[in-house]
Amino acid sequence: MIRLIQLLNEKNHFLEKFYATNEAQITRLEAGLFDDIEKFYNKREDLLKIIKYIDAEIQKAHGLHKDMSGIFSEDQKGEIRQALRTKEAYVQRILEQDLVVLGMIDDAKSKIIRELKDVSKAKRALGGYKANVA
Repeated sequence: MIRLIQLLNEKNHFLEKFYATNEAQITRLEAGLFDDIEKFYNKREDLLKIIKYIDAEIQKAHGLHKDMSGIFSEDQKGEIRQALRTKEAYVQRILEQDLVVLGMIDDAKSKIIRELKDVSKAKRALGGYKANVA
């Protein structure tokens, strides 16, 4: 019984870490720092693996107690409801962050593509001015 509550709180802890990791990366991206994007994605993947493991443990803990209705006290039920509300809030905020991160990366890619096109045009224009040397 208590194990389920501990697992839910542990999951929320790692969702909070995930959220904080996103926030730090958004700050870096806003500053134009894209150099550690791979490290950012690897850290997110590691956190997702931990969360997936905790989810499996939650399923096991829930499976042990689902046939025993009424095993949770009202206080425990309240803790479970609060943990689930907290989880939902983090998930929603993380989804919003992901949209921001993806938008920032997409904007940066578009800017680089425009710059490459401009450089290509400039090279062609300069090539037209070069004198043919035999």
